[in-house]
Amino acid sequence: MSSSTNQRDTLIATAVTAASVGAALAYAAIKASEKNKPPTYVPRMTRPSSVVFTQCDPRVESDILFPHNHEEKMRRRIAQRVSVEEENKTPRNSVTVRVPATSANVGPGYDCIGMAVDLWSEITVTRASEFKITAEGEGAEEMPKDKTNLMCIGLEAAFKAANKPVPVLQYHVVSRIPYARGLGSSSAAIVGGIIAGLVLAGHKLPCWGSEALLQIASTIEGHPDNVAPSIYGGIQIGIHNGTRWQTERAPHPAGMQAVLFIPDFIGKTSDARGVLQPTITREEAAFNIGRVAFLVHALCTGNVDNLRYGVEDKMHQPQRGSKLYKYLFPMIEAAQNAGASCAYLSGAGPTVMALTSGATGDIFTQRETERTDSEVARAMLQVAEEFGITGQLLVTQPVHEGARVIKVEPPFSSDTITYRDNI
Repeated sequence: MSSSTNQRDTLIATAVTAASVGAALAYAAIKASEKNKPPTYVPRMTRPSSVVFTQCDPRVESDILFPHNHEEKMRRRIAQRVSVEEENKTPRNSVTVRVPATSANVGPGYDCIGMAVDLWSEITVTRASEFKITAEGEGAEEMPKDKTNLMCIGLEAAFKAANKPVPVLQYHVVSRIPYARGLGSSSAAIVGGIIAGLVLAGHKLPCWGSEALLQIASTIEGHPDNVAPSIYGGIQIGIHNGTRWQTERAPHPAGMQAVLFIPDFIGKTSDARGVLQPTITREEAAFNIGRVAFLVHALCTGNVDNLRYGVEDKMHQPQRGSKLYKYLFPMIEAAQNAGASCAYLSGAGPTVMALTSGATGDIFTQRETERTDSEVARAMLQVAEEFGITGQLLVTQPVHEGARVIKVEPPFSSDTITYRDNI
């Protein structure tokens, strides 16, 4: 019995020793192979016209990725690629870009919050033998027809990013966004011009971790509240983080509609900014901070009843209402009394935007008693009549999609891949 026990203990000790030695040898072999393994390369854009590669070891980062780690996911995806795809980088001869209207500020979000609206303009740019701008639709007569047009400035910025000279081009605009009414016509021109320029130049920009297109557009515009939703759609919250512009999407509740009263007169942004004071009080700052937080919370939770408090503001709407748009607060009150979730001055004005809820499917197949847009529209028109203001009343909705190419020559689609709308 004692001899058997001693023999068993000897075998166990031998097995443990062998396992330890084997593990040590395996670890040494792994480390040796890693030393001989070529590094993983990640493309890093240093300037628009060149790509360089820097060493990156993905194992340095945590293997755990959470749903919000979008930029890290993209970095790892790029790290697996050793070449830059060249397809669809051919310069194009003609391109048509569709760009949405936008409603900036949304009450207290001065220069930082904006919403894309389902109202679109189209910009067609074509290589030509002479420069020319033609336009039809909203604001066609007032639109600059020379290179001071923001559409041209945006396009020139795109060609500069591509490090290419701007060719001779002709522009044609089908404008459905009212000009200088607080609905982002300037931002639509900038964003449409940049996208058209990139496509014509055959150049693409990095997005994840840099948002290069947003940088160009925001630099031209000076702030991201209109250009961000124009590019990405939806409701965008934009900031400058000290290094670059960045933006994040906020949700909007389902069934939301936008009821707009658009006066017949234009509102110059310079005039609207001119009535604002250079400083605000601590109480006013605290008021707006609270209202912005309340607004974003209402949007994220779908609590439409809280939107009317979330769009309240002391930074710009009271000043503009008292000095430029006397009808503003009576119209806001009338819209909300008629059932609107909220109402506010769109951008720098003069348009007033009311948001309503309850829409589902095609509204023309739904009972009007389930929605409030018609009652809100009539209430807003009544106030306009009382103040002697003429204009148009438009019912539309927020839109998730931003600007996009809808036609290009030569096309991106091929015999093997067909893109949306066969572009």
